[in-house]
Amino acid sequence: MATQVDGSIALVTGANRGIGKEIVRSLIVAGTKKVYAAVRKPESANALIDEYGDRVMALRFDLTDAKTIHAAAEQAADTQILVCNAGVLQTATVFSEQTFDALEFEFDCNVKGLIRTARAFAPVLKRNGGGALVQLNSVVSMKCFPEFTTYCASKAASYAITQALKFQLAKQGTAVHSVHPGPIATDMGDAAGLTPIAEPASLVAEAIVGALQSGEFHVWPDSMAKQIGQAFSSFATNVVEVEMSEG
Repeated sequence: MATQVDGSIALVTGANRGIGKEIVRSLIVAGTKKVYAAVRKPESANALIDEYGDRVMALRFDLTDAKTIHAAAEQAADTQILVCNAGVLQTATVFSEQTFDALEFEFDCNVKGLIRTARAFAPVLKRNGGGALVQLNSVVSMKCFPEFTTYCASKAASYAITQALKFQLAKQGTAVHSVHPGPIATDMGDAAGLTPIAEPASLVAEAIVGALQSGEFHVWPDSMAKQIGQAFSSFATNVVEVEMSEG
């Protein structure tokens, strides 16, 4: 299900830096007439506002706070494209001292945060003709790297929810896209020690715009992602993207 980007109104969570900032830029280049930068601290989006003027509007948005999410949905009631980019990462294995704290924090943001956002914005997208929901998942949603066990678990869960949303939101004409970047050059990637193998965040942003225009569900933006996506493609096409009955 393709979405018209040119002339649309979008909202990007975590838009103040890294992949989120590049997504805002790519959407504007593609013709989006307004982008809501949904961030925990609205002033952190000032650089984007300075760059693009009234084509960017900052909103307070916290994945862990349902009140801010519902308030954002009311303020951005004209949203047609929702990009769920915000997320958190902590380094924890099964045997780390902080395993359970990391798991709880990542699930609250990366999993429950997606659910909170989808529940608040699904009616908005429906009222505005369907539009699209884009979820940033990761290659770790299907391949666990032990040093990031709890993060991988949270992204596997968010990927499962994205699959459900694909079928549930199709009923209201909303396209859903699951984006699976590999190591990307961001502050989060640097903190995780991925700098030597990281690729530009612009690859992710450009791939998202392409997926919106083409309607593809799975999005594999960078070298590692493409490698995993190629290996996964048959299962994705014949199982994940096909509506099936549990019975």
